[in-house]
Amino acid sequence: MEVEEAQSEVRAVFLGGFPGQLVSGALWLASAALSTWVSTRAGILSLALGGVFIFPAAVLLLKAMGRPTSLSKANPLGQLATQVAFTIPAAAPLVGAATLHRLNWFYPGFMIVVGAHYLPFVFLYGMWQFGALAIAMVFGGLLLGLYVPGPFALGGWLTGALLLVFALAGRSIATRRAVLALLG
Repeated sequence: MEVEEAQSEVRAVFLGGFPGQLVSGALWLASAALSTWVSTRAGILSLALGGVFIFPAAVLLLKAMGRPTSLSKANPLGQLATQVAFTIPAAAPLVGAATLHRLNWFYPGFMIVVGAHYLPFVFLYGMWQFGALAIAMVFGGLLLGLYVPGPFALGGWLTGALLLVFALAGRSIATRRAVLALLG
């Protein structure tokens, strides 16, 4: 399987990242809501623990949509996707340490980690838009962490909204590319 064909399958199966980003965006918004209206601890726990369920929830969403939920065995990019997924839990202790130092670094820290994890998606999906998402999240996290003293949940609200926008954009791009491939 050639790289372009493998990327096309990733885009088609995962709808340009739509289900994962939709679930992730909803999780970030729920976490921000809990941080805002319940407690910072509730918001922190919901994002840190809820992140484990993003991929399974995205697969359930694909199933509910009547879509395939996995790549073909011939697609070598499946292994890359698995490896990229583990970058977030591997970096989570660093976010935890930063949060212990300064509580308001929680969301900006996770913005940087999750944003950096999106960089390989540019190759995985063959979509430059993931580079834009990565840049927005990394630099947004840096700016919030270094220059914006509060409110605590601001990074959660901004990231949740950003992920929802990119979920819709990714689905649109993947759908348009699939239609063009059929026509052309």
